[in-house]
Amino acid sequence: MEMQQLLSMGFPDELAAQALAATGGKSTVKATEWILTHKSNTNTNSFQPKLDRFFHSHSHSQSQSQPQEEEEEPSKRPKLSQSPQQQHQQQLQQHWPSIFFKKHPNSNNNTHIHEPLYERLRPRTLDDVVGQDHLLSPKSLLHSAIQRSRLPSILLWGPPGTGKTTIAKAIVNSATSSTCYRFVSLSAVTSGVKDVRDAVNEARKLRLKTNQTTVLFVDEVHRFNKSQQDSFLPVIEDGSIVFVGATTENPSFHLITPLLSRCRVLTLNPLQPHHLALLLNRAVNDPDKGLMQSVGFQVDLTEDVVDFISNNCDGDARVALNALEIAAVTAAARLQRVNLRNSKQKEEEVDLHPNEECKVAALVTLDDAKEALQCKHLAYDKAGEEHYNLISALHKSMRGSDADAAIYWLARMIEGGEEPLYIARRLIRFASEDVGLADPTALAQAVSCYQACHFLGMPECNVILAQCVAYLALAPKSVAVYRAIEAAQKAVKESVGQNEGVPLHLRNAPTKLMKDIGYGKGYIYPPDNPSSTQTYLPPSLQGYKFLDWPDRIPSDG
Repeated sequence: MEMQQLLSMGFPDELAAQALAATGGKSTVKATEWILTHKSNTNTNSFQPKLDRFFHSHSHSQSQSQPQEEEEEPSKRPKLSQSPQQQHQQQLQQHWPSIFFKKHPNSNNNTHIHEPLYERLRPRTLDDVVGQDHLLSPKSLLHSAIQRSRLPSILLWGPPGTGKTTIAKAIVNSATSSTCYRFVSLSAVTSGVKDVRDAVNEARKLRLKTNQTTVLFVDEVHRFNKSQQDSFLPVIEDGSIVFVGATTENPSFHLITPLLSRCRVLTLNPLQPHHLALLLNRAVNDPDKGLMQSVGFQVDLTEDVVDFISNNCDGDARVALNALEIAAVTAAARLQRVNLRNSKQKEEEVDLHPNEECKVAALVTLDDAKEALQCKHLAYDKAGEEHYNLISALHKSMRGSDADAAIYWLARMIEGGEEPLYIARRLIRFASEDVGLADPTALAQAVSCYQACHFLGMPECNVILAQCVAYLALAPKSVAVYRAIEAAQKAVKESVGQNEGVPLHLRNAPTKLMKDIGYGKGYIYPPDNPSSTQTYLPPSLQGYKFLDWPDRIPSDG
């Protein structure tokens, strides 16, 4: 019997017989251990695939037939060095027979193991939602509306991973027993007007039959065009549905005004590091929906791992939980491959099935977290609101002569993937708008910066942009030219001076006819008459000042 089991694992006849003879011939587990640790095992690669398949399909009843053989004296185990990772490996080595033959108790009943961690951990009620205290306090609009069964149509606006979808679903689950909402979810990415129409028709029928209210949740609602957004207006007005929209884009720019007037806009903020830390610890400690369901092992992580992930996700819970899950998978994979050493310290590899019960935890290290996150997550959208927020911060920092802040916002834009020529164009505008006549060479500096960025491209042009930003931030400032052109354009638009024709003495007279009718008559040539008081504005604008500049440049004609 024992011989047959060893052969089914893929071991050669001679090696299986030798193992049984060395261990007394009564224990398949001891024979397997002897093969995997004994120096006579010269090549495990040839039978490892069959061994893996055997452990995959081995029944639970077999594990109960040999309980007394699951423990081995520690003295018989190879000694490992005492680094933290190797200590975990040594503990696992002491229990590896039980790992082979004991399934995790929840492995067969878990139907959500393929769901991402952030989806499994999604809170079901508003009381479980982390962060957004300004929206979810006991006296907030949402809690009051739910208690009174008068939920209004709302728009949830906030960055990704801040809880928009979670809050929408939790609203329905948090309703009082007297009010039962039906939740219908659509995504503007995959749905159209027909899907909305079908959902509304079904909601109307249900309300007539059972008086049940339907909450229609539309994710990424900003992706709907104007006509599609118009389709929500009548059904919100007549109460057929309670509309809940979610968007990452500024509603003022991407949603039509009639829809905004029918909904209450609720703004969500990026989660703070302590909020993310709470979610990460929740993922570790939840045995039913947490990391154990992702990797099959108990997972441990240190405070430095929690701090690193929490501070490098820009308040995005989805990014934080995804990073933790990937790091846990890395740690579990390291735990699965245990180095068993014989007296000569020769290493042999054993692959453990990920759903097997383990008596030690997979330790997530800081290196695992860094590998999972790769780089700091930056919230930036080159076509979205954050794009304009950052360029505004850069512009205002230079205007305030704060070179350090200006360079910081520049770095945020560069790391976010902003087009360098766009930044350079904005610097050219700044050179005239905010520096102007206070330092006329600033414009030349900005134009040179644009040309250099065009020649070099990224990443080499980053220092050129930084040099120009620093120069403009430290340069003296004047908005005289900016205000002068604005005042002049305003005068033209408002017909100050009635947009009179050019005075005759300022007109050119290239032909005899034009001279005969007075073109150029009375014009005084300034180089020959430097003290001349000749006027250049139309009569109705005489004495009007557009440019407020103390050292006015004398006209050379």
